[in-house]
Amino acid sequence: MEHVKKVFRKMTRVKTIPEDMHETSLRRCLNTFDMTLLGIGHMIGAGIYVLTGTVVRKKAGASAVLSYMFAGVTALFSALCYAEFGARVPKAGSAYSYTYVTIGEIWGFTIGWNIILEHMIGTASVARAWSGAVDSVFNGAIRNGTLAHIGYISHDNPWVSDYPDFLATAITIVVFMVVGSGAKASIHFNSAFTLLNGLVILFIVCAGFSYTNSAYWTDSQYGGFFPFGFGGTLGGAASCFFAFIGFEGIAVSSEEAKNPEKSVPIATIISLVVVTVIYMTVTSALTLMVPFYEVSLTAAFPDAFMSVGLEWAKYFVAIGTLLGITSSLLGSAYSLPRCVYAMAEDGLFFSFLARVHPKTQTPLWAIAVFGGLSGLMALLFEIDTLVEFMSIGTLFAYTIVAASIIILRYLPVDRCQFQLKPEEGTAGAQPTSSEQDTVSEETSEKAAIVKKSKSHDDFGKLRQNLREMPVLKRFDPGNGVIWAVVVLGVLLAGMSALLVYGFGYLREGAWWSIALLVVLFILVVFFYMVIVAHEQNNAFVTFQIPFVPFLPVLSMFLNLLLMMSLSSITWIRLAIWMAAGFLVYFTYGMHFSRENRTPEGYGPMVSYHGDAALPDTSIADTMASEVKEQQPARKDEGFYAYHGET
Repeated sequence: MEHVKKVFRKMTRVKTIPEDMHETSLRRCLNTFDMTLLGIGHMIGAGIYVLTGTVVRKKAGASAVLSYMFAGVTALFSALCYAEFGARVPKAGSAYSYTYVTIGEIWGFTIGWNIILEHMIGTASVARAWSGAVDSVFNGAIRNGTLAHIGYISHDNPWVSDYPDFLATAITIVVFMVVGSGAKASIHFNSAFTLLNGLVILFIVCAGFSYTNSAYWTDSQYGGFFPFGFGGTLGGAASCFFAFIGFEGIAVSSEEAKNPEKSVPIATIISLVVVTVIYMTVTSALTLMVPFYEVSLTAAFPDAFMSVGLEWAKYFVAIGTLLGITSSLLGSAYSLPRCVYAMAEDGLFFSFLARVHPKTQTPLWAIAVFGGLSGLMALLFEIDTLVEFMSIGTLFAYTIVAASIIILRYLPVDRCQFQLKPEEGTAGAQPTSSEQDTVSEETSEKAAIVKKSKSHDDFGKLRQNLREMPVLKRFDPGNGVIWAVVVLGVLLAGMSALLVYGFGYLREGAWWSIALLVVLFILVVFFYMVIVAHEQNNAFVTFQIPFVPFLPVLSMFLNLLLMMSLSSITWIRLAIWMAAGFLVYFTYGMHFSRENRTPEGYGPMVSYHGDAALPDTSIADTMASEVKEQQPARKDEGFYAYHGET
């Protein structure tokens, strides 16, 4: 039994944050503009040229404009959670690091393992799209030539492509070589491709709106604005969500940002707003040029321009397609090795993958190994298989990050590892005569010495007027919220499953399905109120998202809803991938984790000593420590140290 408890403690231990979070082996060279373009380039690449035609033709029609808007809003909720953590934990691991610091090691590893999968598949799928774009310019000559000389490697296999795509593998290797040359070089390439792609998008919008026909939106003979109904619009939003997942690249790059506390939130919000507007504008131009049922699945914009007589525009759009897809490919290839590096540096993955080249200051081993694996996936797998597999891991990571935000906001101060604002004293209070005798005049001028309020002591506890609530009063500060979030997640997953798999019963008015939905909703509201009943920590000095816990809970629900809409084969693939990951963790990561080599507890960023920890000292010693506590921190002191009192 003791061995089981020891293993459980190892699995749930949190990462100790060093005093200097900005210390890194990587080069801090990125500004806000660089990171904004990185996010935009990662998001507008494959989505516009590859995804838009499919969503318009098969799922939403002209209402794909709203599909992109709904997907953008959903992504914004997740992005705000990432922005808060990215400003607070400027490390390359992104969601992996956030979860490890907040919830525990096993959850951090689970998310990190899924992020690696996400970026590997993202790189491979975009490389496939790049190859397909080039092949379309040559009227399928590359595909036909490969089949003629090598033949099929599979027929109607859901796991493997029909033919090996050597061009996709080649572009993958080239892009990883660029990434290996250094962060700044990668960003320069990305910025150039993104800006040039912006010019092509501007041309598409201007030329497209010159040939608009409003009847395609309003006339029923063309299907109207909702040819697939509002359900089709929501279904299209689930597919469009794939276009926005590149915002995570901003959080991944935070370890190489000059000022991550400022750059990460600004770049995240600006890039998402810009990309959402671009997607909605471009889709409007497309659906006003041609009826939705005439939109090409593989070459939406070139075919649309040909239908209005602008045949020469086909080649201009083809150039934009390659530029956009290349910038998206660079974004995925840039993020992948940095996630691997973060896990390897923490000891949860093989240590050689954390080695950083002294000249380029990039993790070359991680780039070489996972660049090769991404190239192999691009060689053998189709885009459809890759994209759906990627979505489930990404959505799972977003859900855990949203839950982590709630847990972090309700942790007591002795379990919080982040810098907090100093507590406010009583307004207008003046120093006492005894304090004026013991404290220098210079210190007195800097801050009035007043008795500290107890606001920090209240974090994670029940609100003052709810302290005697049955059951909840038995939990230690913060633990009640943790259990409420876990139960809330299970309930939201159940509600999402009912809405997706039992929608037919709900539509037909089956009494049991309606009753079950009502019960689940009441329980969700109850546990949400349990969270709200606790005091929230709003004293962080870095960026904080508003409306917690409402926005994170809404983000969890929307992400789980999209997860439930994925096919069963995708869940099976995820289970296989996670089984391989847990094998790595329990045989290697758990034993070589850095937390195995550090003492229990938290780092030097916060030290808390309540009255229960006070030794037996004289009254004079106690008074001296009281005066010392009330003095303001010097400018050269690192993070705010909190000493509570009753």
